[in-house]
Amino acid sequence: MAYRPSKKMRKTLLGGGAVVVLAGLNAPAALSFAEDQYHAYKIAQPKYQAEYGSWKRVDIPKEYRTNAIHAALLHTGKVLIVAGSGNDEKNFDAGTFDTVLWDPAENVFQKIPTPEDFFCGGHAQLPDGRLLIAGGTARYEVLDDKVKRAGGGMRVKNENPDKPLKLKKGTVFRSPSGVEYAAKFDVTVPKAKREFEVTYFESGQMKPWKTKVTAAEQRVFVEAVTDGVEAVAAEAAQYEIVGLKGKEADNSYGIAEKITMDKQDFQGIRAAYEFDPTAEKYIKVDPMKEARWYPTLVGLEDGRVLSVSGLDDVGAILPGDNEIYDPKTKKWAKGPFHYFPTYPALFLTKGGKLFYPGANAGYGPADKGREPGIWDIKKNTFTKVPGLTDTDELETAASLLLPPVQDQKVMVLGGGGVGESKKSTARTAVIDLKQASPAFTAGPDLPQGTRYLNSVIMPDDTVFTSGGSEDYRGRGNSNILKAQSYDPKTNTFKEAAEPTVGRNYHSEALLLPDGRVATFGSDSLYGDKDNTKLGKFEQRMEVYTPPALHRGKDKRPAIGDGPEAVERGKTVTFKTADADRIATARLMRPSAVTHTTDVEQRSIELGLKKGKGEVSVSVPDDPTLVPPGWYMLFVTDTDGIPSEAKWVKAS
Repeated sequence: MAYRPSKKMRKTLLGGGAVVVLAGLNAPAALSFAEDQYHAYKIAQPKYQAEYGSWKRVDIPKEYRTNAIHAALLHTGKVLIVAGSGNDEKNFDAGTFDTVLWDPAENVFQKIPTPEDFFCGGHAQLPDGRLLIAGGTARYEVLDDKVKRAGGGMRVKNENPDKPLKLKKGTVFRSPSGVEYAAKFDVTVPKAKREFEVTYFESGQMKPWKTKVTAAEQRVFVEAVTDGVEAVAAEAAQYEIVGLKGKEADNSYGIAEKITMDKQDFQGIRAAYEFDPTAEKYIKVDPMKEARWYPTLVGLEDGRVLSVSGLDDVGAILPGDNEIYDPKTKKWAKGPFHYFPTYPALFLTKGGKLFYPGANAGYGPADKGREPGIWDIKKNTFTKVPGLTDTDELETAASLLLPPVQDQKVMVLGGGGVGESKKSTARTAVIDLKQASPAFTAGPDLPQGTRYLNSVIMPDDTVFTSGGSEDYRGRGNSNILKAQSYDPKTNTFKEAAEPTVGRNYHSEALLLPDGRVATFGSDSLYGDKDNTKLGKFEQRMEVYTPPALHRGKDKRPAIGDGPEAVERGKTVTFKTADADRIATARLMRPSAVTHTTDVEQRSIELGLKKGKGEVSVSVPDDPTLVPPGWYMLFVTDTDGIPSEAKWVKAS
């Protein structure tokens, strides 16, 4: 018997102008088709969009589609989308590294020459509007069952105080038993350190001085020249560097603790660059001392940037060797020592301390570096904070400084178990750092357990969250096609329009200057429910338009003429024809996001005074609240409708 929709359904589907062709379809297919058509009709209605918002796919020419691993908003209004090798080992082997610059206002794309594999590096905004990018990929992982040649870290020693030792990729190290291993990268070992030791006779006369030489050291990953377990070296040994002669051979050698057939993890690079938004190109600066893969870069109140954690040049998590970049000198210096798992979320808080909510998006042991706390980087002390539940499910959690930043509240949303765990949590929690003894308190649950949730601060002080997956990397078709808006004032979620593109691992979302939210990326492990087909990287982009922009399409407040530079502690005035109805003003720091982690975004409440045809805004006099740099200035009216942003530089 043929399926026939009820009169009520026909009226619902056809009365609003939606035409559904049912002829020739069986009952379940017809019902599914009818439901899809009705859903498409419903979400296109102005009333629905004014309540829940809407989504729209971005039209991307084929040659500009890329694996968006990193995304950063620049003060030109353009978005830098960085793939590097894009989690594609074929691209890595070919040296094909990708960066795309997108102008959302004109929907224009351009390719940017990319000098290094920035895949899984770190980034932070600099005071002059440049973007610092540091770290990335030196080598892709080799899993246990794929390891054919023994490998490990070789510490290369140079005892010559007069000359650095430069070795090319492929340099051979020979063990005492004659087994040979080749360096996988170029390596330069600095000159040895020479010290003069002065002593005196009892008479006070100076004795002939003694010279003390301390060998310099640099590490490089080596791999056996031939396949097989015969090259495994379980004991520490000293290795001859093949090809060196005379004094150079006497002064130089390698030391390896062990060389194994174990899994060989991703390895980091030391390279650092600034991206210049005006010249639209990468500019090389001094490299970091440590190689880093999956590091977090966080801007400090004086404009310097702290680089934390990461996998080093042999694929091990750095034990706590952090370093600080000075944009004035373009050099790195030693930072405070503290261990974190890779891609830790770190937020600059009032007073200059960093808050770690326990959330991280990378690697790390389950029992180390997981507890949330306040890190005083000047004293290098770490004070743990209590109250958080599901502490074994903080990997791939979202976290952010709730708006406005003056409230000093940090929120954690969702997360999963360590590694490839199937566990995920719907838990959210908020901590008020202004309290004498801060502790997390429970927030409202997400609709379901969620990893990789993207979270974006909006001009009206809400937080828009979308996507994620219930299982590791969307396993089992577990992508979550849901979105919601969190209101810090009421501590509640409100449903938002549903995205059409799933987002999990390697996905990003950020606020655009026009008040919309752009979403990028996603890297599902599998492409089917039964986990039998490999997944493909999601290259489609989708943009969310919030309800307020539908309600106030033709009545957005506008910011007119005014200064481009604003000083902390000062008041500045802007022309506007909408002064009477403007209710709030915010400075919003542009995002630099990867792996759903965005430690850059923050919203700063400004003092507001309204005059005839103008508004005056006062900037807090506190660099820990307002780090130097470019910001989007938004004003919002009494109906919650935001202006488009005006770019200003705070100092």
